[in-house]
Amino acid sequence: MSGLGRTRSVGLTGVAGFLVEAEAHVTNGLPGFAIGGLGDSAVSQSPGRIRAAASAVGLPASQRRVIVNLSPAGVRKVGAGFDLAVFVAVAVAMQKVPQALVHDVVHLGELGLDGSVRPVPGVLPAVHAAALAGVRHAVVPVANAAEAGLVPGIRVHPVAHVAELVDRYDRLSRGRPLDEVAVPPPAPVASETPKDLAEVMGQSEAKLALEIAAAGGHHLLLAGPPGAGKTMLAERLPGILPPLDAAESMEVTAIHSVLGVLGDDVRLLTRPPFVAPHHGASMAAVIGGGSGRVRPGAITQAHRGVLFLDETPEFDKAVLQSLRTPLERGTVTIARANEAVSFPARFQLVLAANPCPCGNGWGRGADCTCTPMMRRSYFGKLSGPLLDRVDLQVHVQPPGLSMAGHPVGERSELVAGRVAAARAAQHERWRAVLGSERALNADAPGSVLRAVPWRLPAGDVSPLDRSLERGGISLRGYDRSLRVAWTMADLAGRQRPGRDDVDLALSLRGSVGAAA
Repeated sequence: MSGLGRTRSVGLTGVAGFLVEAEAHVTNGLPGFAIGGLGDSAVSQSPGRIRAAASAVGLPASQRRVIVNLSPAGVRKVGAGFDLAVFVAVAVAMQKVPQALVHDVVHLGELGLDGSVRPVPGVLPAVHAAALAGVRHAVVPVANAAEAGLVPGIRVHPVAHVAELVDRYDRLSRGRPLDEVAVPPPAPVASETPKDLAEVMGQSEAKLALEIAAAGGHHLLLAGPPGAGKTMLAERLPGILPPLDAAESMEVTAIHSVLGVLGDDVRLLTRPPFVAPHHGASMAAVIGGGSGRVRPGAITQAHRGVLFLDETPEFDKAVLQSLRTPLERGTVTIARANEAVSFPARFQLVLAANPCPCGNGWGRGADCTCTPMMRRSYFGKLSGPLLDRVDLQVHVQPPGLSMAGHPVGERSELVAGRVAAARAAQHERWRAVLGSERALNADAPGSVLRAVPWRLPAGDVSPLDRSLERGGISLRGYDRSLRVAWTMADLAGRQRPGRDDVDLALSLRGSVGAAA
């Protein structure tokens, strides 16, 4: 007796899915179970799980010689999510399940020794990839059904046990009605109440910088003494950013699915994420990686949102320097000896720093216990190429008693309205030039801003020219100041920036590290 069975599954490279064909060949030779196709340790350990699950439905897989191939065989397969597809392929080869019913169906799930089908991470991007490839049916664990149901254009079939799945296929082959498990509807979008900017007293310059950063997609550094409100300001940035569109929402939710942090309240994420790793976080935790499976880091979790590094100089210097490439490219590639995995990482960076290690080096600095060498070393982690990529660098002054009587500032919803209007103007301006529907000023290349028809008059950019000649800014800083000037013009409703916008953009790019 020999037989061949096939069905489909989905593998993940980063957060992108690719179809995998699970082929099983079963013969009466010397009993054994081998899986090929460049799988990781979880895949290589699946024969034991599959043979135990097969015995639960009366399949004598442990008494047969089983050869399984996961195609394409040259692409690495990671995780236990292929268990269910391999089981179905073996069941087809042993004539327990009709081949015609499963050839073009995607099966995802880990098997327990009792035959239960257990949830796996990354179901959302996997099902989404299957739908894009034209697959119309996906069998997933019951616990992943709500997540898979977020993908349009594909029918989701939840399953809790392999016996239940085999029975369904048997009923289908005999034309009998099915008792399908209902897919839980997506959770209603919660009425999230973002933290309000009006709660921050004073800090008019820092609030202006926050609004400019939100409108143009610029990176921001807030430097000031402890308790000045740096963290409060950073936490309110997502509240003035526009909501994610449909494509961005699916992209961000897929990342959270791969990380396994969607939780029980499964729904598409519509607000920009806010990620704030601890300053003791490792390179793998911030950038991505790991000793085994390559996992996304904090910069990928913050994709389309905000990455906030509080106490930035306390981070490892190598971690901070590794942010430079993702800030420019919007992606990060983790290279290993046998693979290279790319993750999306287009985020807004917000840095916060004290004036010195002890935090008292502001004003007269009478209470500061830091030596000049300690202060230089502290801010040395923020100097050079990383700081040159931060468009806005603002000193946050400590609030005084006089601020207690100040009127309440603008609410986030008012600021968000101006930000949305400014972004709409940018989308319209750069749509044809950059070929993107949602391009911002931060995305505009310097070569475009310095060329006709976007080049500003010589008199308007003379402050930037003088600063460049004196070495006060680099050419990258020159271009980033131009982008900030364009954003300020958009917030004011003007067609082009003027001399005042350029002056303010240059002043907001002051060297915080040098001043400290």
